[in-house]
Amino acid sequence: MRTDIKDYLKIYQKEGAYLLNKSEIARRFNCDPRTVDRYLKLQRGEIKPKEKQRKYISILDDYKPIIQNKVDLHGATAMAAYRFIAKQGYTGKYSNVARFVREHKEAEMKKATIRFETTPGLQAQVDWKEEVSITTRKGYILKVNIFLIVLGYSRAKYLCLTSDRTQETLFRCLMNAFTYYGGVPQEILFDNMKTVVDRAKSTFTNVELNQTFKYFAADAGFKAITCRPYRAQTKGKVESLAKLVNRLVVYNDEIDDYDDFNKIVIDFCEEINQEHSQATGIPPNDLLEKEKKYLLPMPDMHCLYSYLCPTKTYKVHKDSMIVYEGRRYSVPTKFIGLKVTAQECDDGNLSIYYNQDYIVCHPLVNKKFNYTHEHVTEILRSDACKGMTYSEIDIFIQKNLSGMDVYLGE
Repeated sequence: MRTDIKDYLKIYQKEGAYLLNKSEIARRFNCDPRTVDRYLKLQRGEIKPKEKQRKYISILDDYKPIIQNKVDLHGATAMAAYRFIAKQGYTGKYSNVARFVREHKEAEMKKATIRFETTPGLQAQVDWKEEVSITTRKGYILKVNIFLIVLGYSRAKYLCLTSDRTQETLFRCLMNAFTYYGGVPQEILFDNMKTVVDRAKSTFTNVELNQTFKYFAADAGFKAITCRPYRAQTKGKVESLAKLVNRLVVYNDEIDDYDDFNKIVIDFCEEINQEHSQATGIPPNDLLEKEKKYLLPMPDMHCLYSYLCPTKTYKVHKDSMIVYEGRRYSVPTKFIGLKVTAQECDDGNLSIYYNQDYIVCHPLVNKKFNYTHEHVTEILRSDACKGMTYSEIDIFIQKNLSGMDVYLGE
């Protein structure tokens, strides 16, 4: 096919093509006038292009399904696939296998670039901007990370400065994001990061979530989704956000320390949520007001705090209390004799669990005995105040506990 002739004729409209001098064009391109005439008829749709009659058969054809299976399902390299099929009888060159693998991946990536918009409250995307370097006024280089999450519908963004990317830090950032948004999206899309994925149990396309992360996602109420192979474009919204973070480089030599930069990141988050989104043409904060109605309700934050704190095991004594750092804290009487876990969290509370099930949360105060009103009533009815009514027990509590070193919560 003479592509030079074909490309030349494309510049003329149908009407103008009828006026062309075919003989002159043929002389210019050193071809037969009938060739020019044929290309003009093809351009006008008067004839159809001839189908290729010859079909090429490659010795690689029989092995292509095997190669696709090894590359797609198990992440095999072209060389690994080549050596595997060579043992099964393939006698061709490695270069043919490498070209096929490259073309196959490119084709898969093109399929993945179809853009989709999510409905309100459906999806959010998460990523990290890793190892960001920022220089202080005194020339000290800070190495920090920036947690990124963006809601798919509103493009509302939440950024959080962190010193590491541990699983506990990821949980903390997600919890902060839920509070910032006022709810939880139904799905959250992640990279195959080790804090999310159990890599030892995962194959290239069959991803197994980390067990602790799976519990966290269930308690928070969202479904965790990991990126499929060749599908980097499915995280386009958050990848675009990573480019926004590059705007922070102007603060080099303008900060004093980590806390100073953290304030800048917080302000920057508000700033970009008030700017018009290139995708929607509307500020994310405006659309967030609509999307909030479709987000899942806020989860039990006391339950989620259990993922942030180190746990210790304590036995429940006969008085239905545990001893934590010299102070006693109540639990329901049904746990007497059993072992529970207690975790001191950032919100100044002590959360108590049995087999990972949340029991109660006590404020950490400087009192030797710490009860909830419900627990102390239950304890008294089971022993010292058997047969008393609830109102009589309330009077007993007021008379006998008010002068003691006791904190009585709700």
